[in-house]
Amino acid sequence: MSETELRGEQDYVARLYARLDALQDEAQQQLIRVRRENTGGTHQSRTERDAFARIYEDRIVQLREVNERLAFGRLELDAEDDDGQSRRYIGRLGLRDSDLTPLLLDWRVPQASAFYQATAAHPLGTRARRHLISKGRSIVRVEDEIFDAKLLLDGGAELQGEGALLSALTAERTGRMNDIVATIQAEQDRIIRSELQGVLVVQGGPGTGKTAVALHRAAYLLYSHRDRLRNSGVLIVGPSRSFLHYIESVLPSLGETGVVLASVGQLFPGLDATREDEPEIAAVKGSGDMAELIARAVKSRQKIPFDAVDLDVSGDTVTLDPHIIASAVNRAQQTRKPHNEARVVFVKSALSQLTKLWAAQLRSQGNSVDESDHDMLREDLRSSHDVRVALNTAWLPLTPEKLVQDLFARPQWLAELTPNWSASKRALLRRERDAPFTISDVPLLDEAAELLGEYDVVDAAERREEKQQHKRDVENAKRAIENMGVRGLVNAEDLAAGFAEGVDRGTTAERAAGDRSWTYGHIVVDEAQELSPMQWRVLLRRCPLRSFTVVGDIAQGASASAVSTWRQALWALVGSDPEGQRWRLEELTVNYRTPSQISAAAERMAIAHGLPVTPSTAVRESEWPIRVTDTLADAVSHDRAISTAGTLAVIVPAAQLVSAYTELVAAYGSAVGAGVDGLDRPVAVLTPQDAKGLEFDAVVVVDPTGILRETARGAGALYVAMTRPTQRLTLVCTDPLPDGILTT
Repeated sequence: MSETELRGEQDYVARLYARLDALQDEAQQQLIRVRRENTGGTHQSRTERDAFARIYEDRIVQLREVNERLAFGRLELDAEDDDGQSRRYIGRLGLRDSDLTPLLLDWRVPQASAFYQATAAHPLGTRARRHLISKGRSIVRVEDEIFDAKLLLDGGAELQGEGALLSALTAERTGRMNDIVATIQAEQDRIIRSELQGVLVVQGGPGTGKTAVALHRAAYLLYSHRDRLRNSGVLIVGPSRSFLHYIESVLPSLGETGVVLASVGQLFPGLDATREDEPEIAAVKGSGDMAELIARAVKSRQKIPFDAVDLDVSGDTVTLDPHIIASAVNRAQQTRKPHNEARVVFVKSALSQLTKLWAAQLRSQGNSVDESDHDMLREDLRSSHDVRVALNTAWLPLTPEKLVQDLFARPQWLAELTPNWSASKRALLRRERDAPFTISDVPLLDEAAELLGEYDVVDAAERREEKQQHKRDVENAKRAIENMGVRGLVNAEDLAAGFAEGVDRGTTAERAAGDRSWTYGHIVVDEAQELSPMQWRVLLRRCPLRSFTVVGDIAQGASASAVSTWRQALWALVGSDPEGQRWRLEELTVNYRTPSQISAAAERMAIAHGLPVTPSTAVRESEWPIRVTDTLADAVSHDRAISTAGTLAVIVPAAQLVSAYTELVAAYGSAVGAGVDGLDRPVAVLTPQDAKGLEFDAVVVVDPTGILRETARGAGALYVAMTRPTQRLTLVCTDPLPDGILTT
């Protein structure tokens, strides 16, 4: 390309960065002014100032995050648009100059869609598309696609415009996922921009960009439906902490920082479970039967005694008849409140009946007792040790943690609750009370919390008052925005987040992550084929509107809960739905990550083992053939010799082997990390589950036959392992290779 043309693009991009810097400076000055403002002594004034300061701080962070590759595309239009422009520059966010003339279009606006969807057959009102390839703030190359034969850019030949995509695909990996906003393809863009309502399932084989599509869809929805999603937020659920670590920088780079990221082990506030149960245990805990078991366990904590009990109350004996407890239990259950909240009604009813009983008893003994004495008698009853023991025995307040711990640690109680279970099935759940919670326990805790309600009723009342106060804060924020003259720049809900008495409410994302009862406006679920029915119940409670983007590949299912169809997977979310009216399916068919020779071998293996593979077409072939060796030293040394940069994953059959293989690889002179905590090292030793959703320049699969044998879904685990590399795959195997890998 001519120096003149390249310099012209550089000058324009420099103008964009100058505007970005000016906006950052403007937000910084606004922040300084707000902090210096003399607000007077009222709490409301101080909180308004602090809330405005936080808004500007967030704006500064947002502008800084989009600094890299700010503009990445340009469209040549076949006619001037409404702003009198025949060119549109596309980038990470929208920019206008001081006269409000558009300088850069946010990639999510409808006018930018042609950048991703236009073709020579359907140019969508454009004559050409240009990709801007940058390093830092400098444009180093452009790639042009010309749709109008009459148009000639730069006096050169018509270009295909594939360089930007192939450059991104072959770039060395860093252990973190990069956004694909500059290279989104047409089939991906159509899915990203699809409607918000209902359940969207995105099915695609390895390397088809499912995760990237899901994250960019989250950014698109937050931009296009901001009024709906600003206050409720978006939850993104991934299979592991390693996956969250891998994707965590993508959304900030797209200008979105208010999304909650959680692994399936983090869906219960205050718990970060990382330990996996054995597959047969996980299968029991994940089944829908567990919801009924938890419900029976809660109900069994509401007991009516068989016999009357004599209670010592201030030296008097008061007889507690079973019918008093039965009446109080019935009244509490009729409220249909959760266990702990209904207990308040139970205690109040039982004490009321006991007060009347004791008062009548005192009168029969010749004492003068009238209605004014009942409050004193009730308080004596409430403070009596015997009464407290009797009422707690009948209706004990419980935490979710204690309920689940007791359920697993008390085999006799579990047997009473599961008369139709086999002894061997019950034995799978047996464990000590102090055993750490596992990932499979998270939905059980959440189910229990739903049925138990708040343990501390006082705290629950305070939270209800906080919600009412927040409504009042929003009204105050609206008035403050008018007074400050910043209407349209600041949202009242965001501003009201800082109006709290003595506490920091935090951002929407922070408040949502810590509140089990929070309901999100939309949920994105990656590797969704792995979720159990109980895990789906958790997510349904988090989004009763059933607005979901569900991403996965049925063939990659490797967990005990993995299913063979999406209809089975979504049962807990949409029911039987035989006509598919509550959900829609989109498929990704192009493999951008995995070289063709590797994807073909992985697909042959998967088909040979009966996996429902979604066929895909790889866009490129690597220069390295698949290697097979019988020694780990040869595999690791070979791959590190080819390239000292990039990332290498050594995938082993089981978690108990990770430490040993980490030591082995380290002995070969490599900087190696173990498990999910080692992903920042050049070499990481992982299980197939750890590697799910990730990608590496090179992958060494240790004992593929052992991976097949490790679980009932071993073929899915091996399929995952084989499809992680972007360049090279080596199989370390002393046994015959699994069927299908080698061509006949």
